Amino acid sequence: MSKDRPSKITDIEFRYDSFKNGKILPGKKSGRLPAMGWNSWNAFGSGNTEALTKAMADKIIELGLNKLGYEYLVLDDGCYKSQRIDGKLSNEEVKFPSGFKALSDYIHAHGLKFGMYNDIGTNLCAGAAVGTCGHEEDDAQSYINWGVDFLKIDNCYYLWDNATFSNPENARYVFAPKIKSIIIKGCDNNDNKDFCKKLSAIKDGRICGASIRIDEDKSFVYGIGTLDGTNTGTSPVGQRSGELHFDFDCEREGEYQIEIEYASSKENLTGEWLQLAVNSEYFYDDLLPESPSKDSFIFSSPVKVMFKQGKNLIRIMNHRRQENTLDSYAAMLKGLNKAKADHQILLSLCEWGKTHPQNWGYKVGDSWRILNDITFRVGSDGNPGYGAWSDPGTPSVTSQYNKAVIMDEFAGLDKGWNDPDMLMIGMDGLNLTQNKTHFTMWCMMNSPLMLGLDLRRLKKEDELYNIISNKELIALNQDKLGIQAKRIATTFDCGKEAADKAYIEDINRIDILAKPLSDKSIAVSFINVSLKDWKGNLKISMDQIEKAFGKKLISHNKFMIYDLWTGKSWQNDDGVFEITELAACDNLTIKVLPVK
Repeated sequence: MSKDRPSKITDIEFRYDSFKNGKILPGKKSGRLPAMGWNSWNAFGSGNTEALTKAMADKIIELGLNKLGYEYLVLDDGCYKSQRIDGKLSNEEVKFPSGFKALSDYIHAHGLKFGMYNDIGTNLCAGAAVGTCGHEEDDAQSYINWGVDFLKIDNCYYLWDNATFSNPENARYVFAPKIKSIIIKGCDNNDNKDFCKKLSAIKDGRICGASIRIDEDKSFVYGIGTLDGTNTGTSPVGQRSGELHFDFDCEREGEYQIEIEYASSKENLTGEWLQLAVNSEYFYDDLLPESPSKDSFIFSSPVKVMFKQGKNLIRIMNHRRQENTLDSYAAMLKGLNKAKADHQILLSLCEWGKTHPQNWGYKVGDSWRILNDITFRVGSDGNPGYGAWSDPGTPSVTSQYNKAVIMDEFAGLDKGWNDPDMLMIGMDGLNLTQNKTHFTMWCMMNSPLMLGLDLRRLKKEDELYNIISNKELIALNQDKLGIQAKRIATTFDCGKEAADKAYIEDINRIDILAKPLSDKSIAVSFINVSLKDWKGNLKISMDQIEKAFGKKLISHNKFMIYDLWTGKSWQNDDGVFEITELAACDNLTIKVLPVK
């Protein structure tokens, strides 16, 4: 991977137009269930050490968490030296004196799997100048040599986007310039040399998808690119990128030229990189020369294109925010494939939902983060306020849940898993009810179950242990069908939008989720997202559940119901499941098993 400019894209699989084709890249594994384990970041931040990591491995065995499926033990940021040594990664000798191979051996000797961390940028988020960019093959070989089973790869200091700690002017790669018009001309060496037609971006153009904005007064469009999904407020559902389209009815097939009237900049919504395609064929994909100012419009040099006779679609766009990020993560996958063709390393993509990885992440990764961090109070394990139920930004249980709960269409055994970040169970900002519902949400949504607390605070059979060791809930997360729960209904008024598509940030609601399971049963969860107790009457029927999934799920009309938190069971004869009250932040999660 070059550090000078984004890669030239020659493989169609890296193009936006291929995101929906379902094809994975070589070396990407399918059929894996969500990862379970422990990650060092929330508890220890950059202060993690070899001794602490070994203590966590010992505690996983002592508590029997390994027998429940918690198998990955992941070192997050802060474990490397701040600079490369002879171009290679190396261990921070004070915190990790024995080296990573020795630590890996210790973890493997416990029957666990060893995970590490890096970044597709030049630096790690904590600052060490050891990001994988330009070093993918060397780093991949190091990870193979160290026996790494899991790689979490972050997105700080990324060169081709205005990501965290990156140069804000990197927006030049993310957005196309402002566009006022295009001119279509014939070519001098063809019979159409006298042809000339000018099309206005506003009058003749057609906006397709999201992100594009119109300046009616100045007669141009801008914001041609991909929406930033890092924070709350941007739905993951629907087209997340935008294109400016022109329809052109060509009388004579052949070669033509297109000149683009533009004004460029290096700021959010206005960049310098432009992609020009006719139908599905790309004819330009590069930076345009800088305009004199961001408000001074100039014409580009002619771009040669081919038109077929009849209707043609001219596409002005910039999908490089997604394409470049996919390419950067794929560079590490390629490095791993080269280092060991049959490697089984799990790739956890951590670009915070910035480029909407739900569209492309399945091609290269086993999971993909959907938002920025669930907490920024790292290294403060057990301190008051560490962990929040709600927040207007990303650092809370409900902010992550509100987005992930409508992303079921993107998850599956053939794809990978939406990742709303590590579990905050055990952090003092959450009470026991919130911890229990937090765990329920992640299990129902097939999210990776990565513990983040200092495990030395746990004892078998204490309240926190009973939450993370609930075998029935874990079974939902690890069910071999690999179907993420779908939100069937909500008390929030979604208007005409379906409950499983509506991005709702107002937490004053009750959600009903349903999840088909491999034993022909269905898990149903009533979740009080609110901070207030609720009383009323809320029902969901098997007919409604089956209608939402578009198929018959259960052939009988009598059921045994099992409460997965209390262990209580009862018979149901009408296929209607209801609640009349639910405490603040609480949930009722049941397994509905048909009986003859």
